[in-house]
Amino acid sequence: MTGVPTAVVPRRVVTGHSADGVSVVLSDGPVPVSRELPDDGVHFHEIWNTAGAPALITAVEPDEPTQRTLAVPPPERGTKIRINEFAPGFLDDRGLQSPVHRTASIDYGVVLAGEITLVLDDSEVTLRAGDIVVQRGTDHAWANRGDTPARVLFVLVDGEFDPALAATLPGGLEGLMHGGPRD
Repeated sequence: MTGVPTAVVPRRVVTGHSADGVSVVLSDGPVPVSRELPDDGVHFHEIWNTAGAPALITAVEPDEPTQRTLAVPPPERGTKIRINEFAPGFLDDRGLQSPVHRTASIDYGVVLAGEITLVLDDSEVTLRAGDIVVQRGTDHAWANRGDTPARVLFVLVDGEFDPALAATLPGGLEGLMHGGPRD
């Protein structure tokens, strides 16, 4: 299949403060960064991220946070929120749409529309609109095996592996994803 169907770019409203400390809307419009992986049938819509914890709250964000990085995992001690859209019909010969990967993060995934299959080392779980997955640093991949786009909201929180768990992982932590899905 060639070409990814046009994704619906989410609207993002960002609030802040005036010079007098009054709550205001700083921006209201489509998310500023969307990235397409046409060979995988996936769109990434970057909504926001924080660098560090606690997150510094300023009157106005000095720089657009989604311009910081398009890496999958969040920044160190940070968070990331994005919406991924998985088009149907983009499965590889193993029946996967994304590469198998592991990140040092806790990822909350909320299926907004369609259905998506989470593929783990020993099992698969199909998630439908309204389902939520808490993905805790496991090797995993995604596959839209249906016939409609799957839209999933992900909130990623930087994490750190317990050394005892890391010692049990095949290959240890050498295979952690640090960049994007195809970096």
